[in-house]
Amino acid sequence: MALALNDTAPDFEAQTTEGDIRFHDWIGDSWAVLFSHPKDFTPVCTTELGTMAGLKSEFHKRNVKVIGISVDPVENHNKWKGDIHKATGHEVDYPMIGDRELVVAKLFGMLPADAGTTSEGRTPADNQTVRSVFVIGPDKKIKLTLTYPMTTGRNFQEILRVIDSLQLTAKFPVATPADWMPGEDVVIAGSVSNEDAVKRFGSFDTVLPYLRKAKQPSA
Repeated sequence: MALALNDTAPDFEAQTTEGDIRFHDWIGDSWAVLFSHPKDFTPVCTTELGTMAGLKSEFHKRNVKVIGISVDPVENHNKWKGDIHKATGHEVDYPMIGDRELVVAKLFGMLPADAGTTSEGRTPADNQTVRSVFVIGPDKKIKLTLTYPMTTGRNFQEILRVIDSLQLTAKFPVATPADWMPGEDVVIAGSVSNEDAVKRFGSFDTVLPYLRKAKQPSA
């Protein structure tokens, strides 16, 4: 069955470019982004991994660990790093999982159970569902899933935006409206009465009886 939001992310052991890990132990008390790509030494993936490397400090200040994965072996990942740096100017300094037996890709529903047990002979097209993003909370629950088509590179700024929303709404009884950006008004949760809303947020704007907006609360 496909993984759903709030499911516990599968735990696993794997080889990475920074040594062996057990996934849940590696996450620890942090948030995590597991993002996959179809194949090393391919053009869109090269730009994506370099972009993520350039944003690592943004994830770090949000207490988010980053880890990449594909069905290529770890030695290929290490060889590819030079091309990524040459193309994007960014050094990949986060771990990359080598899932050559397709174990993790299957656990996360990125490849079907009958996809085989080896990456040998697989093309990017064979792995096209392996361009996915999973945001996982400190509770090891899946908070976000995204899967992109082969021809479309991911927008990592959007992933940061969603993490900002997830972390804000984990602390306060609010939601974030369409196209919300950090610092903009938020939506007060329906579970909060008008009286409590005044206590929590001060003044607020009642757009509709069920749509109340307030200034973003600070931590």
